[in-house]
Amino acid sequence: MSDKYHQPIEASTVTIDDASVAAAVNKILDEHYQENCNTEVYRTLFNCIDLTTLATTDSPASVSDFTERVNSFEDKHPDLPNVAAICVYPNFAQVVRAVLDVSSVRVACVAGAFPSGQSFPEVKVAETAMAVSTGADEIDMVFPVGDYLDGDWEAVSDDIAEIKAACGEAHLKVILETGALKSAEHIRNASILSMYSGADFIKTSTGKVYPGASLEAAYVMAQSIKEYYEKTGRKVGFKAAGGVATTEDAVKYYTIVKEILGEEWMNNTTFRLGASRLANNLLSALLGSETKHF
Repeated sequence: MSDKYHQPIEASTVTIDDASVAAAVNKILDEHYQENCNTEVYRTLFNCIDLTTLATTDSPASVSDFTERVNSFEDKHPDLPNVAAICVYPNFAQVVRAVLDVSSVRVACVAGAFPSGQSFPEVKVAETAMAVSTGADEIDMVFPVGDYLDGDWEAVSDDIAEIKAACGEAHLKVILETGALKSAEHIRNASILSMYSGADFIKTSTGKVYPGASLEAAYVMAQSIKEYYEKTGRKVGFKAAGGVATTEDAVKYYTIVKEILGEEWMNNTTFRLGASRLANNLLSALLGSETKHF
């Protein structure tokens, strides 16, 4: 079967043998990990964080306090870059927008029935549009894993394209949920489908139900981004999320993506880390002592 959904996948030369992917990841880390364990890289990583709160207990007051911590960071650490974005549930977009004083920090929202992606298409589109209209600069949606596994790739593409249209000027990150896709082949296919359907970023995981980010998934996704860029000239970003908590974790993802996509990808327009604990750990590494600002 060859159509507009299958053709770019059939033409792909991205490595999909799981053992080969694992070996390639180990080789990159063995050769390049240590060179990235330095303050300059830590600063870059901190500036690429989507500082995230996605808890059942979130409220307007707690999200406001969360945002104020980002505001106060500017005063306490004027020599350090701030985080890239604050990521919240869509009903809190207007809270973050109202409280946030830092122009360089963007407002990101999960939308489209996060974390399952399971709802009526109209509901998912409406939720996205409401998040954008109340202040979201970026939308993180979940890849339609069920439709993909059923082989209904047209439904997958339509779902992403419709949410992308609802984003307007906002950027769209598509969460592949790589822990549910499991294999390198499925992750490659989902990456390609997402990018050709309009994704501005592809993201590993929700961090909610399935296993979170893995270095192997990052390798396949970065290779897919590289191939897509070579074919189309459009730069798509990469975001690791789900269990990325330590400075060591962050440097490993940085190393994999940098070695595949190059230095030009290593800034917060095309590289992100979704995290809640990572910010304090990276800040501690930068300051040389344990710090809990966030």
